[in-house]
Amino acid sequence: QVQLVESGGGLVQAGGSLRLSCAASGSFRSINDMGWYRQGPGNQRELVADISSGGSTNYADSVKGRFTISRDNAKNTVYLQMNSLKAEDTAVYYCKARALRISSFADYWGQGTQVTVSS
Repeated sequence: QVQLVESGGGLVQAGGSLRLSCAASGSFRSINDMGWYRQGPGNQRELVADISSGGSTNYADSVKGRFTISRDNAKNTVYLQMNSLKAEDTAVYYCKARALRISSFADYWGQGTQVTVSS
């Protein structure tokens, strides 16, 4: 079992900042890639950013230069620092982690946290 618990979502004004956190817990041997996805109103879930166990990062074009993904491997936690937020960033943000359990990898998802950006 792997659980991903997210925190940090909420309501923020345009131009403001939020930091999302996602902590993994449960039984697993290791966590490999971790990432953040979002699903806005009327949209499909899309990749926001991800980060490998070695620290390599990938960002959606829409958030490059504004969002920063990072991780603390000792805490099994991934973060998403969101700056210069725009109304179009409003979405439910989901944490994803690829975990090694016993002898195979599997992807796990958090429950999602709402981010609402208003003017």
